[in-house]
Amino acid sequence: MSEPNPPLLELRSLAYGYSPNSSVLEEASFCLHAGQHVGLYGANGSGKTTLFRLITGLAKARAGKIFLHGKSIGSAQEFRLLRRHVGLVMQHAEDQLFCPTVLEDVSFGPLNLGMTAAQARERACQTLCQVGLEGFEDRLTHRLSGGEQRLVSLASVLAMRPDVLLLDEPTTGLDPEARHRLVHILQQLPTARIIIAHNWEFLEQTCTDFITISEKKLVPALPWQVHTHRHVHPLGNTEHEH
Repeated sequence: MSEPNPPLLELRSLAYGYSPNSSVLEEASFCLHAGQHVGLYGANGSGKTTLFRLITGLAKARAGKIFLHGKSIGSAQEFRLLRRHVGLVMQHAEDQLFCPTVLEDVSFGPLNLGMTAAQARERACQTLCQVGLEGFEDRLTHRLSGGEQRLVSLASVLAMRPDVLLLDEPTTGLDPEARHRLVHILQQLPTARIIIAHNWEFLEQTCTDFITISEKKLVPALPWQVHTHRHVHPLGNTEHEH
C-alpha cells in the first residue's frame, strides 16, 4: 500500500562509480518533501554533482532506486517525464543557454510542455519578471554578463514550473550584487529544492535543512555547531570569535 503523502523525491540506496572498480556513492538515501529547502555541501569530488546527474537520468546508478511522487523511475522514458517535474540549473550557465535570444531560451521549456507559442511567450515573460529580467526578452544570451546568464538559466527552468529545483553551485562567477539578487529570488520561491554550494552564508540564507556526503552516503548535517579544536593564530591568547 502506497503512502498517503509520499515525498516529492526519494532516493533509495543509490550507488555509482565512474568505473567498475571505483565507487563514488554507496547506499545513498534521501527524501525531499514539498516546501523543503535543502543545502548540500561536501568536499570537491565527493559526488555532489554526480548525485544531480543520477536524479535527472544523465547518469545511470549502479544500484538503488529513484522515486518521484512515490512512483519508481528507471527507464529512459520515465526519466524524460521526471525532467518535466525536476528542474536542473547547471553550474555553468553557458552549458544551459543555447538559443540566440533570452525569450527563445526561456520559452523553450514551456513549448516542449505543449504550450502554444503565445502561451509560452506569456509564461516566459512572467518568469523573466520573477527573476528581475523584465525587458531582457530580445537580448542576445551570449552578450549577457555572467550574473545575467545565471538568472536566465534559472528562468528557463522556472518557466516549466517544476515541483523540484536542483541548483548546482548557483553563485559561481557572481559578484556580490548578483549574489544578493539571487538570494532574494530564492527566498521568495516556495519550490522544494536542493542547492549545492560551498558558500556557507549563501546556504544559510536560502536553505532550512542541510545534508552532506560522508563515507559515500547522504547524511544530515548542521551548518553551525559549537566545538573545540586546537588552532594557532596571532593574538590567540586574547578573547576572540570565529
